[in-house]
Amino acid sequence: MIMRKWWPLVAVSLGAFILLVDVTIVNVALPEMGDDLDATFSSLQWVVDAYALSLAALLLVAGSLADLFGHRRLYVIGLTLFALASLGCGLAPDAGVLVAARAVQGAGGAAMFATSAALLGATYQGRDRGTAFGIWGAVNGAAAAAGPILGGLLTEHIGWEAIFLVNLPIAAAAVLLTLRVVRADRPRAAGARRTRVDVPGAVTFTLAAAALTYGFIRSAESGWTSATVLTSFAVAAAALVGFVLAETRAGRRGEVPMLDLALLRRPSFAGLMGGALLFQGGAFGGLVLVSIWLQSVLGLGPVESGLALTPMAVASFLVAALAGRYTQRIAPRLPIGVGLLLVALGMYLLYTAMSADAGRSALILGLAVAGVGVGLATPVLVSAATGSVPPQRMGMAAGAVNTFRQLGTSLAIAVLGAVFTHAARGDLSGAVPDPHGAASALAGGQARRLVAAAPEAHRGAAEELVHRAFADGLQSVFLWSAAAAVLGGLLTLALVRPTPPQPPTRTAASETEPARDGAAVKA
Repeated sequence: MIMRKWWPLVAVSLGAFILLVDVTIVNVALPEMGDDLDATFSSLQWVVDAYALSLAALLLVAGSLADLFGHRRLYVIGLTLFALASLGCGLAPDAGVLVAARAVQGAGGAAMFATSAALLGATYQGRDRGTAFGIWGAVNGAAAAAGPILGGLLTEHIGWEAIFLVNLPIAAAAVLLTLRVVRADRPRAAGARRTRVDVPGAVTFTLAAAALTYGFIRSAESGWTSATVLTSFAVAAAALVGFVLAETRAGRRGEVPMLDLALLRRPSFAGLMGGALLFQGGAFGGLVLVSIWLQSVLGLGPVESGLALTPMAVASFLVAALAGRYTQRIAPRLPIGVGLLLVALGMYLLYTAMSADAGRSALILGLAVAGVGVGLATPVLVSAATGSVPPQRMGMAAGAVNTFRQLGTSLAIAVLGAVFTHAARGDLSGAVPDPHGAASALAGGQARRLVAAAPEAHRGAAEELVHRAFADGLQSVFLWSAAAAVLGGLLTLALVRPTPPQPPTRTAASETEPARDGAAVKA
């Protein structure tokens, strides 16, 4: 009976694992993907960003849909869509198809991510809820950090396609288990004006996020003042204004907005959103470039590259598993704020350890310290956000905090890519005919090709230049990541306060249908 009580947690954790692994699992496979698909650095960025951006842009609307039509139903739909898109990724014949399939994969992930916390909150109570969120948080942190390890093993021994195809049996098991052990919640009655999907909000938010990310990615190739970049930023600003107007109008009409803007007037909720954005970007935004450095500059294989990142994976998992249950009992600003400051310290240690002659051992201490911060903050973020709003906004809050997390990843990859290219270009200027193109090639994993293109008598100097340029670029990336995490930690510590207890409210998440015989397990 004790084990049966935790089967719903297993079902939810399986989905959380594959969707968060896929945020980082592609990192160590990018060089092989680039060679196999003849992809540019911009395309490689989009392989990562299309998933994170789709996940971020659709989480809010997924949270609203879950509140309206049922959390379990949307979770199963998300798992199915995620599996089908993973199949498309594994069979992709070129970079364009792969990027498109990654975007669809992110849409499925949004449905899964937006419903996970609500399913756990409706299934477990009291001490069991703290345990469930602690384990779920440990899975979240470990999945995001362990992605490169799994990606390395699959890429080196099977091929990069395997990092996507492995999702199929896991998703199938999660669907079957969810239908058997997770109670079906009763959605709100359809047909009322209050239950209409917030289409204007979804469209304007998605456009704003996509245009902003696209502008940052293009800035690395075209420059900040190019017409394409300036137009992208202008579109993002206009779409953001449109989003605010759409949400305000929906609230005035008595409809359910994708994001209730009144929640952002609560300092605690706003602080959690800012902390989530900066946490995810500061902790994980630079891992793409670190993986490329390990393989293209140091010459490590995918497995060795993944293993070089294990200090973060191990530290985050252990801390989240051991401390997750206890951090649920204290003021959330402490584990989140301290976690962010530890991420900042870890990034600063990476900054100080990086040099032209650095090896993979330079990563150990910084990644371990950052992993401790990840393990402290991750289990608390979602539960703190859902606990800071009225019960009927639980799905919206979960979608919002995870939206800001994944938007942080997407924007950080784009911003840090531009930061890296700018720093590397400074070293390459005067040494190569096209420093801008060389810096982009370096970021795209073409270090060995750049060295091979130099005259044979100058290849030693070219190799030294490549090592120095990449190290300087990474130093800038680590410094920016540390600054983002410090800012997030200070925001969290200053704004987030304990949420006063709220009177019990009968919500859609708590109104569950009578379980079929043997089809549901009570907590």
